[in-house]
Amino acid sequence: MTDLHLPLDRSAGRLAAQIAAGFRAAVRAGRLTAGTRLPSSRDLARDLDVSRGVVVAAYEQLTAEGFLVARRGDGTRIAPLARPDRRPAGAPPDTPRGAAGGTAGGGSRPARDPRPDASLPYDLWPSRPDLSAFPRERWIAAARAALRTLPHDALTYPDPAGIPALRAELAGYLGRVRAAHADADRVVIMNGVAHALSALLRTLRADGHPVLAVEDPTSDRQLPMLDASGLRVVRVPVDADGLDVAALARTGARAVLVTPAHQYPTGVVLSARRRAQLIAWARDVDGLILEDDYDAEFRYDREPVGCLQGVDPARVVLLGSVSKSLAPALRLGWAVAPPAVAERLREHRGTTDLGAPVLEQYALAEFLRSGGYDRHLRTMRRRYRARRDALAEALRVHLPGAVVHGVSAGIHLYVELPEGCDEDEVVDRAARAGVSVAAARPMWSLGRAAAAPPALVLGYASLSEQRLVNAARLLGQAVTPGAEG
Repeated sequence: MTDLHLPLDRSAGRLAAQIAAGFRAAVRAGRLTAGTRLPSSRDLARDLDVSRGVVVAAYEQLTAEGFLVARRGDGTRIAPLARPDRRPAGAPPDTPRGAAGGTAGGGSRPARDPRPDASLPYDLWPSRPDLSAFPRERWIAAARAALRTLPHDALTYPDPAGIPALRAELAGYLGRVRAAHADADRVVIMNGVAHALSALLRTLRADGHPVLAVEDPTSDRQLPMLDASGLRVVRVPVDADGLDVAALARTGARAVLVTPAHQYPTGVVLSARRRAQLIAWARDVDGLILEDDYDAEFRYDREPVGCLQGVDPARVVLLGSVSKSLAPALRLGWAVAPPAVAERLREHRGTTDLGAPVLEQYALAEFLRSGGYDRHLRTMRRRYRARRDALAEALRVHLPGAVVHGVSAGIHLYVELPEGCDEDEVVDRAARAGVSVAAARPMWSLGRAAAAPPALVLGYASLSEQRLVNAARLLGQAVTPGAEG
């Protein structure tokens, strides 16, 4: 079907990604509307003169993202929820309206300081990148290149939303890598995801959203900040398909914080069916989805699923940062938001801190423009994959009764301990053996913690393969004292 108008640059490679991008663009432009039946993978491969596997890969990616649906006997069609972006230039932005929220649910644990003893020799604490891998020389080169051409006027107070060069580079990068619907006007530079989330929660409260739904389990480091927002936080169960959208609907919330790319801490990826249900929920309740793009950079066994924001940019705010891909010390992150929400975030920065550091923004813009960021991520994916494999295999050997989850992406594993283990005792024995680990129970709501199997959340980014094997051996002895003595 040549009327699909899917241009391919064969010299650029990644043909499946090009085909997927062409379909997304056609949906957003309104050329392909909901319910449109697409040619079979065999027919489209013949029309485009590519292998059938290339088309199958593109169709599978778009189905996972919610752009397509496939049913036996009915072929492949544009999903009912896939809509064009119809907002013309200068028109009022699409933004969810405020309204009263719903009922209480779940319950959170009291705030605590979860930081481990940094002096322990084997650090398996989750969410810590390999800080020794920070690309110092490439970053210096990017900073020098930016400073060489930086006009003097650029050294004044910046646009509170971020310098235009970085917002444009991020818009292009996120559109290419995360299938985001991004342009510079939708991007606001923040000091990491936590800063963006804090500002968004303040906006939600001002707009009359009294309830925020969050995943159960979720990061216990994040809960105190959520509780301090003044919103009523309700917990929504996560299962093997991700967030339970039916349970979300019962909370009465109209704003939800999710980690669909790699749920923290379980490592579950939000399924295609749940993605469609979540978008439908947001449209039904006039709600807002806060999409923490957690661990999206590090996926090892297949192409990453595109972000939710690319499916419905009017209902989703995409949050990301370079804290794990480069280093937390940079304090650089972003929000890709509906225009009205982006403007509110810009105003927030203008009235609270006058914007992010300028020189770091120009350096990151140059790092993205030059391809240095892409090269660094490719290096780190290889390194982290080797470490993941080493830890997973060592756990199989030294902790054979454990069940390991979340291996497909990220820099941590969720490890269910053998039945009858006591999490706190295992954590204490591991610490005495020199291994820093995080217990999973504090990440669950009080109502679900008792039923959750004992588990640990293990980070593997900061240790070499051999040290990970040593740590797993010591951890196995902590779980079953005397077993390997």
